Amino acid sequence: MPTRVTVKGQVTIPKQVREAAGIKPGDRVEVRAEPGTGVVVRLANEPDRNAREAEYRARLEDIAKRKPFRGYTTDELMRLTRGED
Repeated sequence: MPTRVTVKGQVTIPKQVREAAGIKPGDRVEVRAEPGTGVVVRLANEPDRNAREAEYRARLEDIAKRKPFRGYTTDELMRLTRGED
């Protein structure tokens, strides 16, 4: 979704993007350049958001440690997820 940069370097974030990202008037956002991908704009880190991200990451690491799909080949897992016999 294209937008223009003003002579002051300001950019309007399109409404659809703000709504999808949960950005509201007065929110602080983080803007950073990502090599090869462009610019990333996201809500600035907040303590509760960091806690949620850390908890989510910990759950994923816990699942990875348990290796729930031990004993299956990749092809067998793909057939299972597709509902094939």
